[in-house]
Amino acid sequence: MAKYTVAVAGATGYAGGEALRILAAHPYFEVTCVTGRSSVGDKLGKHMPHIPQLADLVVEDTTPEVLNGHDVIILALPHGASGALASQLDPNAVVVDLGADHRLEEKTAWDEFYGGDFYEHWTYGMPELITGISEDGSYQHQREVIPGTKRIAGPGCNVTATTLALQPGIAQGLVEPADIVADLVVGYSGAGKNLKRVNLLAAEAFGSALPYSVGGTHRHIPEILQNFAHAAGKNASAANEFTLGFTPILVPMARGILASVSAKLTDTALNMSDAEIRQVWTDAYADQDFMIVLPEGVMPATANIIGSNAAHIQVAIDRKAGRLLAFAAIDNLNRGTAGQAVQSLNVALGLPEDAGLTKIGVAP
Repeated sequence: MAKYTVAVAGATGYAGGEALRILAAHPYFEVTCVTGRSSVGDKLGKHMPHIPQLADLVVEDTTPEVLNGHDVIILALPHGASGALASQLDPNAVVVDLGADHRLEEKTAWDEFYGGDFYEHWTYGMPELITGISEDGSYQHQREVIPGTKRIAGPGCNVTATTLALQPGIAQGLVEPADIVADLVVGYSGAGKNLKRVNLLAAEAFGSALPYSVGGTHRHIPEILQNFAHAAGKNASAANEFTLGFTPILVPMARGILASVSAKLTDTALNMSDAEIRQVWTDAYADQDFMIVLPEGVMPATANIIGSNAAHIQVAIDRKAGRLLAFAAIDNLNRGTAGQAVQSLNVALGLPEDAGLTKIGVAP
């Protein structure tokens, strides 16, 4: 079959660059257009020497005229830029937005955490997101509504790690929705490519850990709560039933997120054995190829998932505290952004879901 042509907007940023790296080896996609802003006119090889197959592509300006005419358009643009551009894109192209502009379903959440124009909600691109439990006990997933869609909203990286860590417990009623705490250590690429931010300079970052967007201000919080509501089998308006303390911490590594999520156990969970609680996670992810529930006692490590679309999951129980501890390690640029976007594209276009992707990490 002929390959789908792909245009990547924001190609020289971290997210756009990771999308290009994956697409360059994808059996069903061909990158035929790259766009940028400050890099317009440069050959891509100047900015992405690690992708020699695409080195001769010339970076063009990010306009609808340049992007239209391709089968697939990936928007790796700053928040606000995608929403303003989207209405001018070919309705027949499959468009994936890696930014936040089309993730949230509730305008009130957008107004509180982002502000500005509220754009149309697109099909959410997390295939493994639990959206309910059927009468026969099987899980329903977001994957079921992605096939055939033309507009996909890529999830946030911190959102992905936090959601995948805890959602089986939410779906099965094992944790109290009003008492959830998530602490995440995040590699510096998660903060974007911005030389104007002093805290991202090597002299500031090396040997240092730095909390940021603390006190309930991080923009990923409403998206996480939206996912928790869906995992509980409810619509987005039920997000306010959940309370999340959320603290991300930048640490001196290029890639990776390790989410440590703690929640108070419900009476149902307190009457279960540790093995029974662990089995909930094992069962929930048994048929999800990129979800790896590690053997008991083996903790997720960011070094083991670099370059992969996998999530390494672990769960533990603190009986004295009456709390569940769920952990997830992901590559923020791959599983957390570009890899998950390509996975959703595969599903939308009826391709093998794992095409062009790997669950094998680079370690050490």
